[in-house]
Amino acid sequence: MTTARFGLLVGAVLAVVWAALGFWAFVGVAVAMLVGWLVGRLVSGDIDGARLIDTLRGRRSSS
Repeated sequence: MTTARFGLLVGAVLAVVWAALGFWAFVGVAVAMLVGWLVGRLVSGDIDGARLIDTLRGRRSSS
């Protein structure tokens, strides 16, 4: 699946949720999708968890 088609699918899901359930359900689904994406990237090794935690704590990532 190309990036454009994946983006289209995500947008369609969010639009249906917003239309059917309202704004706050839309926000909840969007946050859940973002968390799922982040966990997937962490599990696959695309994101270094230790560096992410250091960045969130405000520590410098370069020496």
